Amino acid sequence: MNNIVVYLEIEDGIVGDVSLELLTKGRSLADQYKCNLEAVAVGSQLDKVGEQVFPYGVDTLYVADDKRMVPYTSLPHTSLLVNLFKEEKPQIALMGATSLGRDLGPRVSSALFSGLTADCTALEIGNYEDKKAGKVYENLLYQIRPAFGGNIVATIVNPDCRPQMATVREGVMKKQIRDPKYKGTTRKLDVSKYVPDTDFVIEVIERHIEKSKLNIKGSPIIIAGGYGMGSTDNFKLLYDLAATLGGEVGASRAAVDAGFAEHERQIGQTGVTVRPKLYIACGISGQIQHIAGMQESSMIIAINNDANAPINTIADYVITGNVEEVIPKMIKYYKANSK
Repeated sequence: MNNIVVYLEIEDGIVGDVSLELLTKGRSLADQYKCNLEAVAVGSQLDKVGEQVFPYGVDTLYVADDKRMVPYTSLPHTSLLVNLFKEEKPQIALMGATSLGRDLGPRVSSALFSGLTADCTALEIGNYEDKKAGKVYENLLYQIRPAFGGNIVATIVNPDCRPQMATVREGVMKKQIRDPKYKGTTRKLDVSKYVPDTDFVIEVIERHIEKSKLNIKGSPIIIAGGYGMGSTDNFKLLYDLAATLGGEVGASRAAVDAGFAEHERQIGQTGVTVRPKLYIACGISGQIQHIAGMQESSMIIAINNDANAPINTIADYVITGNVEEVIPKMIKYYKANSK
């Protein structure tokens, strides 16, 4: 019961970023545990998966290659993971907090009576003392996530049940190759051994995927606006600044709820998580829900008329003033001084 396993989300043979981010974190945790990092690939035509994941430090790749497993349906994927985990008894199991992971994770944890912490923003290793039982548990997975609407940050531990399971949202963890020449082993799984035929009762006849027109997560510069922008008209200033700098426009939940921007642009606990090179926060107070989605940005500039706004505590530069006065000056200056 030592290894750490990551379930890989795969689309058209390409491993999703959220899975690669989890492999990066999983490798770090495995080094602390002094155990192996494992990955599970489920789908069809998975020959190229190994070369994508081994550089992240994967020691063992389980491959369940069967055309019946594509596209994803709940029952067969659940049975495969449940039976594989019963066989291999991993210490920790990680999945993305995507629509797929939010369906699969609870099913697997329920079947194994292991429990699951959803939407974690950090994973660490530590000890836990149960004073009532008089026990000290060593090297537990600290599953850290905002709770009660983001008003507190909760650290959740699972002392007794295994595996310790958690889902993590895309963009929260950093994706980093361990060693381009790292070589692990591949173990092919016979799907019929792990999945009963009755699990294939559902057949997906047609599937439509609409890709987002926005690419906030991949933009190196983000101009984000909050409720302090005051109006939809003022929010247009952000689009002008973004066009000038070559960036993308984001928004806080309060700005989205006020109708200043569409939900696709929402950054924070209930939106997307970003880590651009430059993040300009305009009229954003900086509640923990929003900070959770952008605090890993390389440089943060806060523009706010409140000198004591919480966002200022994490900002590299603070401009105290009205956004409708500051932003036009920034646009004018940049246009005058850029090539």
